Amino acid sequence: MSFQWLQMRIQEEQERRERHSTTLERLPKALEELYQELKECLASYTETFGPESAEVALVPGRIKVSAREEREGRWHPIAKVEVILVPDIPGFRVERGEYSIAVEVGVLPSEKLFYRDREQDKYLTMEELTRRILDRVLFPGLRDQ
Repeated sequence: MSFQWLQMRIQEEQERRERHSTTLERLPKALEELYQELKECLASYTETFGPESAEVALVPGRIKVSAREEREGRWHPIAKVEVILVPDIPGFRVERGEYSIAVEVGVLPSEKLFYRDREQDKYLTMEELTRRILDRVLFPGLRDQ
């Protein structure tokens, strides 16, 4: 005899596993999409402050962003941040020194991605996500807003 509640839970678990699998498959592409967005942000920044003022690199499983400041004719590092692919979340971990946030990535039924700050339990737009990654790195002398 099979109970209705059991069949419903089996179906729910089957759907959860499918969503999880789909998300894991999309994570590398999500990292690449985020890299492209960060690259565009840094293009605007370096256009204003010079080509040596910041750089972004996509390496396997992570994005590295660093900012530099010119002093006495030389460029000195001022800050850096890494966005690391973490399948266990599934999503990214944004690490900047002692500061770290976990960003869950998911796939909506429309195949679009969503981002969620796990600690604040808040969904993020791409604008909010890029700001959380770049703001303190590119503008360390400005207060958080």
